[in-house]
Amino acid sequence: MLQQTRVAVVEERFVDFLRNFPAIEDLAQASEQDVLALWSGLGYYRRARMLHQAAQVVTNELGGMVPRTALELRSLPGIGAYTSAAIASIAFGEAVAVIDGNVERVVQRLAGWGSTERNGQAELLRNTEQLAQVLLDPMRPGDFNQSMMELGATVCLPRNPMCMVCPLRQDCITRGEHLTPPRARMRSQDAAYALVIRNGIANREVLLQQRGANETVMPGMWELPSLRSMEVPGTALRMTLKHAIMQVNYSVRIRTVFEEDVEEFTVSSTGRRWVALHSLDTLPLTGLARKVLRRAHLAELATIPSEPAPALN
Repeated sequence: MLQQTRVAVVEERFVDFLRNFPAIEDLAQASEQDVLALWSGLGYYRRARMLHQAAQVVTNELGGMVPRTALELRSLPGIGAYTSAAIASIAFGEAVAVIDGNVERVVQRLAGWGSTERNGQAELLRNTEQLAQVLLDPMRPGDFNQSMMELGATVCLPRNPMCMVCPLRQDCITRGEHLTPPRARMRSQDAAYALVIRNGIANREVLLQQRGANETVMPGMWELPSLRSMEVPGTALRMTLKHAIMQVNYSVRIRTVFEEDVEEFTVSSTGRRWVALHSLDTLPLTGLARKVLRRAHLAELATIPSEPAPALN
């Protein structure tokens, strides 16, 4: 959960997640929709799907025993070099270095490495991994790895690093920012959605639609219906907002649409459903849908946590 998501956002969701899935067998037996619903608001939903699949492999194929080495852990769905090294070193004491963005930055600055050229970054990363392994304390690998990650997150910052208070200052060749390739520019794009509310038999309901299972982004998640036109007259405009995802800054317009006008104003979809407002926290909502529904001041959404700051690739 903490990969690419702020601690303050994760804390509440982590407690709810473990309350619902106290053991790995509970997670393995749950439906994907239930898992995604508890992950809703954290973003990067592939993490939840892979965690669910890994739990199923451990439960059904490995007798409930989690692999103890980095190499074996990488056989599980969704676990790559970083996650396997983190689990193996922190949970099982294996002397293997963890390389995340923070550690990479600390090691490269220590060695005085860096480049603005995109070519050669793979070799630079290999050298960084080798040096990180040399620096690793084999007696306390978990503590060392967490210390390096924390150092990069709090002191050896990407911009304006706090070198004067860094415990590695005397050994650091760079002592400041190092050279890195320029980040990809954010693109701007417009989007428009309908907010359709009706009084159901027992509760107020909102119209949502499910993204297809074959979608490359957020498959299976629930979102608001898309409008046919980006032009929204002022009398029908419910709100405007900004939303960033996958290096795209969206300028979003939300139009109030009555139930009888849905077909006229929205793009047709077969995956639509009326959802009671008090049941919204049982569905895996897209971050944008969550943000809109919360800003619409629907009291039934009070238990849904705040939207995290946009995490960009």
